[in-house]
Amino acid sequence: MTALPHETLEAAMPKVTTPSDLDDVLWRAWKAMELPEGYHAEIVEGFIEVSPTGRYSHGRTANRLRRALDKVLDGGESAAYQDLNVIHGRKVWIPDVSVALEDADEHVAEGGLGIDAAAVHLIAEVVSPDADSRARDRDRKRRAYARAGIPVYVIIDDYQGHGSVTVLFDPVPGEARYASETTVPYGTAVTIPEGPAKGFTIDESITGALRGTA
Repeated sequence: MTALPHETLEAAMPKVTTPSDLDDVLWRAWKAMELPEGYHAEIVEGFIEVSPTGRYSHGRTANRLRRALDKVLDGGESAAYQDLNVIHGRKVWIPDVSVALEDADEHVAEGGLGIDAAAVHLIAEVVSPDADSRARDRDRKRRAYARAGIPVYVIIDDYQGHGSVTVLFDPVPGEARYASETTVPYGTAVTIPEGPAKGFTIDESITGALRGTA
């Protein structure tokens, strides 16, 4: 993972003096990036973060989750997506799985670059093994998604104990936190508490990935 901090960009562009200016610089840099195949870039808490796409079990878990959500959401107004750009102001994330409005033309952001976070009901991340990726999904994205008011954030974490699933809900945007949280170990089912996927259960049929190879 490669991160471009605000401080580095500020040194290169001395006219940038406010947080809003810095956000604009990061946004322009993100839109101009040309990455090799197998990498994607996000803007998370003042950094452009470049990460490789997930390994086999990472992709398998995300795909299992998306397909299971599709069955629950079928016939409704929302759908499950993988690797969809979610945009909030001048921030952009590419969640492993998201649930958003299926017909969301009025929420398409920046000329089709992605969908506005206001149309997103749930985001799920499958944690990767390296320390920075774990910190990004567990901490930085947790705060970022709460600030954006994402109603439900799910973390499928092969590297916490013997594996765990955390469901965060009741965002408090002004405090960058979720007021409610449920964490269960692999082997224990956990249910989505609200939104179009309310009642959907995450269990071993989704989390049964090859440990240590995400």
